[in-house]
Amino acid sequence: MLSTNDNDPVTIALAALAATLSDDRRAQRFIDLTGIGTDELRRRAGEPSLLAAVLRFLEAFEPDLLSVSGELGVKPEDLVEARRKIEGEGTR
Repeated sequence: MLSTNDNDPVTIALAALAATLSDDRRAQRFIDLTGIGTDELRRRAGEPSLLAAVLRFLEAFEPDLLSVSGELGVKPEDLVEARRKIEGEGTR
């Protein structure tokens, strides 16, 4: 669970990546949909493009978005906002 004071988008995205990969079904679906292999995931884990992709993946399937946000102790909107910041969109 993230600290309630931690709103750094990269920290949130890394935690979302870890939560995504900790669930076998969700991890397999992410790998299947993106075509990213486990070695590539390890190499690129901190890259903004990969972190944004994970958050977009969660946004695309509400049950996963809600599940991961619950696991992290953040609002689903926090995950969406983290993706926007990583992509340079800021707030809307």
